[in-house]
Amino acid sequence: MGIFNLSPVIFEMIGVIGFGLYVLNYALLTLRYLSGHDVAYFILNLLAAAFVLVGLMASFNLASALIQVFWVGMSLAGIALKFTRPPNNATLS
Repeated sequence: MGIFNLSPVIFEMIGVIGFGLYVLNYALLTLRYLSGHDVAYFILNLLAAAFVLVGLMASFNLASALIQVFWVGMSLAGIALKFTRPPNNATLS
């Protein structure tokens, strides 16, 4: 049984988990438990987008898929920049 032979309900459940991760991430950001500069913020966005993309396998929507691909890309860029750029208070000498 391949991954594409799974019940659509499974894919939808994974998509709903992705939604939950988006909501959790936004709540943590709003309530200041996370900062937009934290790696955890980007990781949660990446996971949420990936889960929603998987959820779209049950009922595909191009616009939703494009938004999720954008969030995956931006999250990966944010993680990469976090580990490759010095902190704001560091001097570039």
